[in-house]
Amino acid sequence: MVNSSWVAVQELERLGLGEAVDLHVCEVPVEYQAVQSLLPSLWKQHQPQLVVHVGVSGLATTVTLEQCGHNRGYRRPDNCSFCPASQCCMESGPDCLHSVLDMNMICKRTNDSGLGVAVSVSKDAGRYLCDYTYYTSLYLGQGHSAFIHVPPLGNPYSSQDLGRALQVIVWEMLEQLDRSEDGFKHHDHCHHHHQH
Repeated sequence: MVNSSWVAVQELERLGLGEAVDLHVCEVPVEYQAVQSLLPSLWKQHQPQLVVHVGVSGLATTVTLEQCGHNRGYRRPDNCSFCPASQCCMESGPDCLHSVLDMNMICKRTNDSGLGVAVSVSKDAGRYLCDYTYYTSLYLGQGHSAFIHVPPLGNPYSSQDLGRALQVIVWEMLEQLDRSEDGFKHHDHCHHHHQH
């Protein structure tokens, strides 16, 4: 079976993010222990501004931006039939970690861009490897992480559709980070920009 998330990421890599963005692509196995060993080394090696994880959801019909990762409730065995004994990511960590990104704003801007791919926001990444990976990355990167769920190929989008969607979404994420960092540089700590 083709994993639409990996196909979409390969399409994004082919499209690129422009010369100003140094894009590194890595496939992470659907295994708890692989996540625990691989993610810290990736964060340390690349010291990225942002890590964007992409996973497939058989339930999804839109491209879904996950706002937060959860620490507890990991009862489903992974591809190696392993399950964390504690059923959590970080035993001393908070129950939920949020991305520094405003996913609702990114969702709105992407849907308004005329992309032709529907984008939505979720606060439950599913308490399996996607959620586990996201929480771990949010923890390691102090919130400078994102998780995007994509539907299976052809349900309804092609790999080209999903690749273009990832390109637009990641551009929006990087732009939002740049804007917020500029705000901090000018000591503009007001949060009224996000009020509706």
